[in-house]
Amino acid sequence: MTPERESGARERTPAGATATARPRTPRLDQPRPPRRRFLPEWDPEAFGRLSERIARFLGTGRFIVWMTVVIIVWVLWNIFAPRDLRFDNYPFIFLTLMLSLQASYAAPLILLAQNRQDDRDRVNLEQDRKASERSIADTEYLTREIASLRIGLGEVATRDWIRSELQDMVKELEARRDGHHPQQHSAFHAVPAEPPRGRDADDR
Repeated sequence: MTPERESGARERTPAGATATARPRTPRLDQPRPPRRRFLPEWDPEAFGRLSERIARFLGTGRFIVWMTVVIIVWVLWNIFAPRDLRFDNYPFIFLTLMLSLQASYAAPLILLAQNRQDDRDRVNLEQDRKASERSIADTEYLTREIASLRIGLGEVATRDWIRSELQDMVKELEARRDGHHPQQHSAFHAVPAEPPRGRDADDR
């Protein structure tokens, strides 16, 4: 085979015919190499806490007072100061730019703080819902247990019921003895019909 035919055969060979010709695919058992990022990286949690602090400060009267003082000093300085020391002459274009910049940054920070607060409220509501469901389940369980105890206590023989049953049995036996053995009437009456009072006090 000539070198020209050899090169033609190599060109017609499919890519998957040999292991060396296959394209390299990322292995699943190895982590991917870190990609280069041109944007700066930051901690979202730390940035969120900072945004909440800024938004909390923007919503206070202290910020309004300090902002009013800065604007008044800015305007008075650029009106009454010597011309060489003024840095923002009337109509105070630089002041307008600074206020617009402050507003453009304040709005996203406030929205970010509100989103974090909404997430916390959502988590708290979910926890409250689960706690209320658990309390409802516990209440239903206790209600069923109390109902079962009441049903069980309704079938338990109480002291008064046992006493009344014993008294009925004594009266029945006394009636039978009086009818069949009159001579033993006095001996049978030696048994008291009611238990002594001292036992009642001890039972209680």
